[in-house]
Amino acid sequence: MLILRRKTGESLILNENIKITVLESGSDGVRLAIDAPKQVQILREELVEATKANQEAVAPVDKEKLEKLKGMLKGKKEV
Repeated sequence: MLILRRKTGESLILNENIKITVLESGSDGVRLAIDAPKQVQILREELVEATKANQEAVAPVDKEKLEKLKGMLKGKKEV
């Protein structure tokens, strides 16, 4: 991980075609401006994590494992 310090108005250039400029910084956070080609997808990390969590939550169920679990639960009810 690269850690840099930038002041308001200073920029970073990524891959020669993405420019990130610090617009403002304060106690409640930093405002950034990102100038990138339209085909470059820019997402907030918390949205990516939420999307992954949602996809995992709706993952298809393995029917064989489900049947095995049903059998185990039926066996416990009979005891």
